[in-house]
Amino acid sequence: MGQAPGGQDAIVRAVIECAADAIVAIDPRFRVTLWNPAAERLFGWSAAEVLGQLPPIIPDELRAEQNAVLERVREGGQLSVATRRLRRDGQLIDVRIDTSPLHDADGRLLGWMGVYHPVAETDAAQHQLAERARLVRRLNDVVADLNAERDLPAVLDRITTALVELTGADAGGFVQIKGRSLELVSVQGLPERLRGTVTELDSSLVDELLRSGKPVLLAGARRVDEAIRAHLPGLHTVALGLSYLQNRPYGALYALFSGRKAGDTELELLELLAGHAGVAVGNAVAYADAVRQQAHERAVIDSSADGIVVLDAAGIVRQWNPAAARLTGLPAEQVIGRPPPLQIPEPGCTLTVRLESGTWVNMLCSQVEETGELVVDLRDVTEAKALEEAKDLFLATAGHELRTPITVVQGFASTLVSRWDKLGDAERRAAVETIAERARALARLVEHLLLGSRAGTGELKVTIEHFDLGRLLEASVAGFRSLSDLHRVELEVAPDLPKVAGDWMATDIILGQLLENAFKYSPDGGTVTVRAWAEGDELVVTVADRGVGIAPGDHERIFERFFQGDSGDRRRFGGIGLGLYIVKRLAQAQRGDVAAHSRPGGGTVMRLTLPAAHASGD
Repeated sequence: MGQAPGGQDAIVRAVIECAADAIVAIDPRFRVTLWNPAAERLFGWSAAEVLGQLPPIIPDELRAEQNAVLERVREGGQLSVATRRLRRDGQLIDVRIDTSPLHDADGRLLGWMGVYHPVAETDAAQHQLAERARLVRRLNDVVADLNAERDLPAVLDRITTALVELTGADAGGFVQIKGRSLELVSVQGLPERLRGTVTELDSSLVDELLRSGKPVLLAGARRVDEAIRAHLPGLHTVALGLSYLQNRPYGALYALFSGRKAGDTELELLELLAGHAGVAVGNAVAYADAVRQQAHERAVIDSSADGIVVLDAAGIVRQWNPAAARLTGLPAEQVIGRPPPLQIPEPGCTLTVRLESGTWVNMLCSQVEETGELVVDLRDVTEAKALEEAKDLFLATAGHELRTPITVVQGFASTLVSRWDKLGDAERRAAVETIAERARALARLVEHLLLGSRAGTGELKVTIEHFDLGRLLEASVAGFRSLSDLHRVELEVAPDLPKVAGDWMATDIILGQLLENAFKYSPDGGTVTVRAWAEGDELVVTVADRGVGIAPGDHERIFERFFQGDSGDRRRFGGIGLGLYIVKRLAQAQRGDVAAHSRPGGGTVMRLTLPAAHASGD
């Protein structure tokens, strides 16, 4: 006679209650629906504590494994796995679990049932080996991640995260040794506010570990900071291991365990991770140093006034600093990654070329033997090139200017020597006057050469004194009024013109040169107007002519040494390009200045400013 269904349920319940193996059932929401007495004995929790709750026996690091097992047996069949489960006292135990699905009569999933068998010694050993192999594989993955990371804070955070994961610790941290202090630079499982906490090294656990000469240290909860104990009320054991950087202690890795103490496996993992931490930190520090060095080199290259170009072994541009872009007019983004847009000299050689922009550059090429790279230095030599050309023109012009009066003097002197008796008094007087006039011109030319040389070396000497500028202007103008029948010189001096603070002789040279230029560049004659007035703390003198004027763009250049107007009619007036250069330097030596302006209607206005005596402080 068959047993009634209710009787069958009673039999099943009795079998479960009497079973020697722990039996646990969970519903599709993973809540415990069955927890037999054997489960109470094996794990330490009573049925009343766990029914309707998530099973507390699964370690965090094995939850993914548990989910995978349940998924595999969902549709039917049974799966047996060897793994570890957590007891109420915090100990991990080795078990073998036979997991089966539970379905109703219609095939709907009611949950899963697991039968837990304590593992025998042989099985435990095999499980231990399997677990160790898993830890080794995971440790290898962690080490690979650490070695790939280059940011130091991220390295330390990865280390503490891996420590908690692999050892099953409740929390972890990394303290860095800074002199006689310790700074908590990484935390896992602890409040973030503790990061950056600084304590004294002396009498700390790290100090004790350093003095012990051991790689790891176990200590009780009482040795841990009160703030950490407050966050982990069940704290039982702390373990720490030293990390070294270049054979010197760099810091210590902490593992904190609540309700249990660390075993041999956890200590071994701690020691390994601490050692790998030193390597990873060393890599990160070396990388940071390399980045700083590269940044320094880049800053030096970018701030260089010379253009710097780096080509790789294949001749492709890899660096093109701002100065190179400025000199060539080509931005880096148009050049990098391509062949150079310039002809590059051979390594160890120099080359001077003119760019399309008109800039002259001197290029020096050097090769880096270790990499085959070429480093090319571009230096702007436009000004030097222009000065060189100006000097060539000056030498040619000076030779011409010197040859003309010398030839005239030599010719008239020879005539007087050879034909003195045949010449009348008037002819002899005219010849002597011509010789004298040419000698004066020659003397002025030599004086300009000497002044130009002194001005170029900054050796112009002036004596600042107070004198009457009006009287000097009258004397200068009077001397020029008799020099030309084509020119008329007008002088307008403001009444009560104050005295000037300057050098009489230097100012006389300036006025003479300005008046001479006004005559020279007004070949058809006309009025030259000289005006003087006070303007604030300065005295202003202008010399205005109605001559050929100044070419556009040359108003500043006419004061450069050896500059001469090569275009238009200006070149036919001769000169060696030193007059206005000397004028500018003499004015500046007196704390004044001189400038050129175009006169409305044609001609030039030269404006001289000198400090008034009442404002000079001399």
